[in-house]
Amino acid sequence: MGGGPLAAFDSAPAQSSIFDALVAAAKEHGSKKPILEDQERNPLSYLDVIRAAFALGRKIAGFTAKGERVGVMLPSSNGGVVTFFALHAFGRVPTMLNFTSGIRNLRGACELAGIKTVLTSHRFVEQGKLHDLIDALESITNVVYLEDVRKKIGLPDRLYAAAAGAMPSRFRTATSLSDPGVILFTSGSFGVPKGVVLSQENLLGHVRQILAHIDFDRNWVFFNPLPIFHVFGLTGGFLLPILGGMKAVQYPSPLHIKQIPPMVKDTKADILFATDTFVNQYARSAEPDELAGLKFVVCGAEKVRDETHKLITEKFGPIPLLEGYGATEASPVIAVNKPNDNRVGTVGGLLPGIETRLEPVEGITGGGKLLVRGVNIMAGYLNADGSVTPPEGGWHDTGDVVSISDDKWLKILGRVKRFAKVGGEMVSLTAAEDLASAVWPDSRHAVVAQPDSKKGERLVLVTDRQDADAAQIVAYAKSVGAPEIAVPRRILKVPEIPVMGTGKTDYVALQRIVDAE
Repeated sequence: MGGGPLAAFDSAPAQSSIFDALVAAAKEHGSKKPILEDQERNPLSYLDVIRAAFALGRKIAGFTAKGERVGVMLPSSNGGVVTFFALHAFGRVPTMLNFTSGIRNLRGACELAGIKTVLTSHRFVEQGKLHDLIDALESITNVVYLEDVRKKIGLPDRLYAAAAGAMPSRFRTATSLSDPGVILFTSGSFGVPKGVVLSQENLLGHVRQILAHIDFDRNWVFFNPLPIFHVFGLTGGFLLPILGGMKAVQYPSPLHIKQIPPMVKDTKADILFATDTFVNQYARSAEPDELAGLKFVVCGAEKVRDETHKLITEKFGPIPLLEGYGATEASPVIAVNKPNDNRVGTVGGLLPGIETRLEPVEGITGGGKLLVRGVNIMAGYLNADGSVTPPEGGWHDTGDVVSISDDKWLKILGRVKRFAKVGGEMVSLTAAEDLASAVWPDSRHAVVAQPDSKKGERLVLVTDRQDADAAQIVAYAKSVGAPEIAVPRRILKVPEIPVMGTGKTDYVALQRIVDAE
């Protein structure tokens, strides 16, 4: 399973829908195989998931229409995953809502997608203290609590689910590969979130791309603390393992730094999905035996620091941190390192079946702006009138500046938006952040640009290092031969660097902080 050469990869998904792929996985790996678990530690088999999806989906179908975009505001949990498959079983479109994005963005997402119904849970709202969000949503949608829906599941529903579980292909609503598989909203780290429509073909084809890139063992256990409203948590966190025959353990919040390491150990997890920010925090909190059983960690959404690699190796042994790179629009993975070929400093090898194009960027040599095309590239962006605008010619403009080696390994040079023009020269803000990280590896840093009347723009380092001094970073830059214009001269010290729910640096919030000074 997996590991096939690029030439052997066939981009056409074997099944005609996501729910059919779930049913096919159950047949291939055994319907009684446990494949889903969460913090409650009640494992579900393929058959359990299929039956639960039919029972819950039948009730949801009673107050929604076929093809309707149904809002899902749930944590990473058995309930969240079952709800996703329940909507697919009856031809509804899961529209995942980012409950960390704030009232304005959440309302905007519902209005953009035309969401009439939002599915959530009383327990989740209470524990997350999300009452203000619910109040805002109730003014424009019908908020439905899954606990209330489950109370109405009676004997006829259970008998229906049992029959459907035995003959799922006869009971499920037929959909096609071109139909939406999910609607997600971009993180908005550089601006207003966009609605991204990923088709069922995008998601199924992408799972096959990843399985062809890394040789997975079907006995492995995945641990996912990332939110399922984020494409990394959705595709990597449960679709990949479940459709690939592996168990997916869901955990409701990546912020539970002290609780996650012992649960990684207790669930005998082999693979952890996280971001550099969270991996670093878990490693500092964990006992030496709590993460030592991991085969590898897959890190996305932000650059993996050298300090994190070092921390993991020193405390837990040679556990590879596989840095990857992707985008919501790419379902998400574009490139990722491999356990047996982990090139630190890169974001890994290009996935099979992805075409690339580099466009020149003024002032930047050795790389270009990356455009990608393949089975995993989105159906398109969602428009206010409900229509979808596909990427022109199938090409998605990532906005990232990269270099690509002869054997298709990628190195990120920065985002087009993450470059500043200082004295007529293009300067990478990411490279400036790397300088700060090299000087103060135990702290968090971010660099933004501000207008400057003399040089066009100037760099501002925002850091949680309270004794940070410009002279130290200038001295280090000289010692490694970094250009003087790439060194931030202004330093703004903050209690903590703002991050989003996914762990990514919130550059929009950062820019506001700097501009307000």
